[in-house]
Formats: sequence, structure tokens, C-alpha cells
Amino acid sequence: MTHAPQARPAETYAEVEDALLSRWPETRLDPTLERIEAFCALLGDPQRSYPVVHLTGTNGKTSTARMVERLLLTLGLRTGRFTSPHLQSMTERIVLDGEPLDEEAFVRAFNDVAPYTHLVDAEHSHPLSFFETVVGMAYAAFADAPVDAAVVEVGMGGAWDATNVVDAAVAVLTPVAVDHSRYLGDTAEEIAREKVGIVKPGATVVSAEQQPGVADVLAARCQEVGATLALEGLAFGVTHRTPAVGGQVVTVQGLRGTYEDLFIPLYGAHQAQNASLAIAAVEAFVGGEDPLDAEVVTQAFADVTSPGRLEIVRRSPTIVLDAAHNPHGAAALVAALDDSFTFNPLIGVVAVMEDKDAEGLLAELEPQLAHVVCTRNSTDRSLPVADLAEVARGIFGQDRVTETDSLADAIDQAAALAEAGGALGDAIGSGGVLVTGSVVTVGEARALIVRERS
Repeated sequence: MTHAPQARPAETYAEVEDALLSRWPETRLDPTLERIEAFCALLGDPQRSYPVVHLTGTNGKTSTARMVERLLLTLGLRTGRFTSPHLQSMTERIVLDGEPLDEEAFVRAFNDVAPYTHLVDAEHSHPLSFFETVVGMAYAAFADAPVDAAVVEVGMGGAWDATNVVDAAVAVLTPVAVDHSRYLGDTAEEIAREKVGIVKPGATVVSAEQQPGVADVLAARCQEVGATLALEGLAFGVTHRTPAVGGQVVTVQGLRGTYEDLFIPLYGAHQAQNASLAIAAVEAFVGGEDPLDAEVVTQAFADVTSPGRLEIVRRSPTIVLDAAHNPHGAAALVAALDDSFTFNPLIGVVAVMEDKDAEGLLAELEPQLAHVVCTRNSTDRSLPVADLAEVARGIFGQDRVTETDSLADAIDQAAALAEAGGALGDAIGSGGVLVTGSVVTVGEARALIVRERS
């Protein structure tokens, strides 16, 4: 039996990082809640001390969670938000009142739970994982605050996800498609059976429009546990959407009212859909018969951000980051690019994880990209550059693909191609660079570009 080293009080953020990363990686899914249940029990079951909005789905979870959080904050509630993975720092995963814990607070949160980790390790065949430990930290930090509401995004799946020791009053399902097939199943229906595990007896379920098979799985789960289902397109949804400078203007029919001409400073129809999910979720969470205050909703969405989701981080040439990492996410990205941007040419910088459908993702991106620079991120899970480039050449052809092992070099090469192409006389717009393929890739690119600008 192997265990992570016994936890000890940490003094620095670097020590906390090392301690957490020494644990079982979050990409491993063990179908049991025994360890996290034992951990939370030792902590006094902090997750039972506040109501929860719990989110699952394949794409859009983090953006929707941020919108739900912003609405609750603008309503005057104290909030905790747990999302994953992070872009640049572990601290981003645990958020109080819209602000990630600073490094000192993150160290305190770790030290608050560290004495109990080795107790759980000693009683189980596997030690607590990285993800389980951070979930425990978040739940305890939210109880200590204390928060009025927690917005919690699953890490992977639903039923066996470590976050699923909560009994959420509101469960949110963003669109379900095939992803993490190694762990969750090869079809959307199989994956849905795992994801609907977050739906608890008596909950209200707010769901995006789903494929018929997924909708059937969801309806069956709601009937099984006595949950109330509100489905996009029937109970709520976007009724009007217009792209605008810096984002879009949308009108949403919620569960209890209509919210007109909301400016959302994010791009793409998928973000409008996320907004409708967030509004319906908060209506369900607040309860009652009255709609949300229109001014509150307007203010909340005006303040929404979603880093790494069609985020413009540099001009001349414009560099856009998007964390799309599967074909479904790439399709939404392409639609948003069509909708809101006029890059000519658009050069892609792509690095994906080896367990992802690189071919499907690149095939979705191909119509938008004049050229793709294949690269890798710093993790061991990143698909080797040569393998990615081979797949890309089968889709783009030899002349539209280059490769480099360095993400920084890839961005520089893409920027040079964008500037050269954008200077051509027949260019419709200016050239741009799109960095995509993985949350890790986007986070590392973001750090490089921010460092370059500082």
C-alpha cells in the first residue's frame, strides 16, 4: 500500500503546491466516494452548512458557474465558487465573493485540513487524491467564511466525482457530449448516466437542450429521485441575440420572467446559452414566484468575465485564447469566431492532451484556420508534437502545418504569420492568432503573454 507523505503544516504556497501535487493526480477517476466522505466527516461535513448549485456537463461549466456566482453576488449573497482545472494558479479553484484565495489564504486553507489527510490515507487502499484534497479545502473554506451559497463545478463526470458529497438544491447540466471517454464512456448516453449522478432527491434540475438520448437519461434520473426538470427550449431559453462590440446583447426568457437587452461581455451563442442556464439556476435557487430584479441581472452580466474563453489578450496582432479541448467545444468556438470576428488570416496555435480527440478538434477548426502551428504544453499528458502534426497534416495538408516543441516559439511564429498575412492587399480584416486545445495550453500562453507585457 502506497501513501502520499504525511501532511505537515506548510509555510509557503510552493510547499502547498508540492504537497498537493505529490498526491494521486486529478486525471485518475476512482469510482468511489469513500475517501472524500471520510475526509469531509473528519472536517465536520462542512459541505452541509450552505446551499449549493452543482454544475456538470461537457463544455461551458466554468463560464456558467461564474455567471451564477455573479448573479448571486449582485443579489447581495456571500458566495463560494469551486471550479477546475485552473488556468495559471491553483488558487483560482477556490473563490470567495468573486475573488480567488490569495496565496496566504490558500496556505491557511491547506493547513486547516492537512492534519486530517493522513488519517484518511491510513484507512484506505489509496491515499486522498490531489482533487479530493482541494475539494475538502474548498468546502471547509466556504464553511469558515461562512458563505450563503456555494457554486460547485464537478471535476469529471458526476456520480463519482469528489464534489458529489453535496446535496445540491439546484443541479445544472450544460450540453453533454463525448469527452473523457477513457473514464466516462464512449457515447453521450453513457457519459450522461455518470453526469446525472449529481441530481439528488427533490432537487431542481436546470438543463441545456440535450441530444435525445441524453435527454432520456436525464428525464429517467429526475423521475427516479423525484427531481423537477427545467429544460432549455421548453422552460427557459435565449429568445434574441445580437453580436455587439465587446460581446453580445441577449434577451432571455427565464423560469419566472423575461430579461431584455442584457449586455454580456463574452462572445458566442454558447455564452448566451450559458447565461440562460445561469438565470434559470438562480431563479430556481432563490425560489418564489417573482422574477429576479432586472437591474440586478443587467449589472451582474455586465460584470461577468471568463478568462481563457475567447479572451483577447493582445493586439497587433490580436491574440485570442480559448480553452476548447474537444470537438463539441471547438464547434462552439468556430461558430463564435464566425459570429464576432473577421480575422484574415487566422493562425492557430494548438496543443492538446494525448487522451483527447485531436483529429475531431482539428477537423472542426480547419475551416477557420489559414495555418496551424502544432506545439505542446508543459505537462506529461500533452500529445507529442510530431503526433499532433501528423494528424494536422492529414486535415490541413502539408503546407498549412508547422511544428515546434516550444509554446512560446509557436506563439511568435503564429504572430509573424498573422502579421504577414494581414498586411496583404487582399486581406478582408487584420490577421489574428488563436491559441487553443487545452485549458493548460491556454493558461501557459496567458502567463507567457502577461509576462511579455509586464
